Amino acid sequence: MAIQFEQKQRYGVDDLLHIMEILRSREGCPWDREQTHESIRRDFVEETYEVLEAIDRQDPALLREELGDVLLQVVFHARMEEEAGRFAFADVVDEVCRKLIVRHPHIFAGGKADTSEEVLRNWDRIKQKNKGQTTVTETLESVAKSLPALMYAEKVQKRAEKGGCALPDAETIAAQLAQLAQEPEERTGEEREKALGDLLFAAVALCRSWGLDPEQSLVQSTGRFIARHGEAEQDGRERALFSLL
Repeated sequence: MAIQFEQKQRYGVDDLLHIMEILRSREGCPWDREQTHESIRRDFVEETYEVLEAIDRQDPALLREELGDVLLQVVFHARMEEEAGRFAFADVVDEVCRKLIVRHPHIFAGGKADTSEEVLRNWDRIKQKNKGQTTVTETLESVAKSLPALMYAEKVQKRAEKGGCALPDAETIAAQLAQLAQEPEERTGEEREKALGDLLFAAVALCRSWGLDPEQSLVQSTGRFIARHGEAEQDGRERALFSLL
């Protein structure tokens, strides 16, 4: 038996919340009822990356669709919390509105910030105060470890620099690479992992010093590798693909 639901020419946020309530109800969808935060955690990540893909393609129609999928994830998780009696979607909206007001004192509280740099400095200062962070280390530890590794390193480095920490330069990276190439067979697996990790961390710092996005740089490099591999297959001969990077 179909659930009674008003069909409209155009729907709004309240309709989306109502639809999710129906889907999670006893009379709703078995799959939707069974989901937990953990079971759809990966979906949130995938939908977010699909938004980025739409942005990279400069495709407004696809972006609209993918933003809707991300909003669905927000509504889905909020509905689970409402059922548990902890908070609802309205509380999510209320909290983000309050955050925007508090962190824009130059707009809502007579503060002063004439440049983007001043805005960001105020944002970081207010954020640290609200979260009770009193040391640079606390700001570094608060970066989400669930971020992709390059993005995680980049964000930690940005905060470290704001705290006055010096980061690896091109000479340091060259030295680390040379050291890594020496007697690799004598290194333990743990030693190799540490050396490679340090090298990647330094490479992220170099990308940032050149004003580049390390994630995007690696994506583009991987794309070039794939293209060259395709050329090699079409030519019917082997190539030293990595040397062409």
